[in-house]
Amino acid sequence: RTWKSERGLLDADVPLALAHENAGPYLVSTTAIAVENTHNFGGGTVQPIAEIEKLSAHARARGIAMHLDGARIWNAHVASGVAFAEFGKHFDTISVCLSKGLGAPVGSISLGSKEVIAQARIWRKRYGAGMRQVGVLAAAGHYALDNNIERLAEDHQRARKIATALAAHDSTLIDPSTVDTNIVGLDLTHIGMRAADFAARCKENNLWISALGKNYARLVTHLDFDDVQCDEAIAIMLKTLN
Repeated sequence: RTWKSERGLLDADVPLALAHENAGPYLVSTTAIAVENTHNFGGGTVQPIAEIEKLSAHARARGIAMHLDGARIWNAHVASGVAFAEFGKHFDTISVCLSKGLGAPVGSISLGSKEVIAQARIWRKRYGAGMRQVGVLAAAGHYALDNNIERLAEDHQRARKIATALAAHDSTLIDPSTVDTNIVGLDLTHIGMRAADFAARCKENNLWISALGKNYARLVTHLDFDDVQCDEAIAIMLKTLN
């Protein structure tokens, strides 16, 4: 089950109220709760560590496992200053991604106990997954972890720069104070433009953005997007909006 939250931010009381560890024969019992950090469609928001701690303590006391979708946990760490270990200790399993902000060509990693990973290997094989000779990809992942974590702050700065410029044009598009990391979500409702149309017009000027709803467009800053391109992107979007 999923639950609604403002900007995707965790309120521990909500999933705890939804969870039923012993639901009986007619309903589905809750065996795990998953939290995404940062939250994608929330606009790259960083989950509050106090709520994570509360949720984990109560869930585990009820025998419910905790899973962290940490594809962008690197961004959460850089933006909040919360240590990886502090985030991680509240979860039983974690997944992370090396190919988003860190810039590796490919790669996701699952973390858990020795027993959990042993089972994961079995299920990976059953689902037909697995790769051979992936050392070259692992090398890229090692490089990304060694060199590209702290520079994520540059992506965050460029995202806020974009949000600030677009909010100055029309404050209904976005509130820059809500941009925690590298994701900029634009609400085009009040200007009467469909996200697909906005994305198509931007693409005509070599700027690719995502239309993720009728009026919601998303931009993501990353390793290969520099200051010059940031200024160009702002100019293209302002021209399109005009």
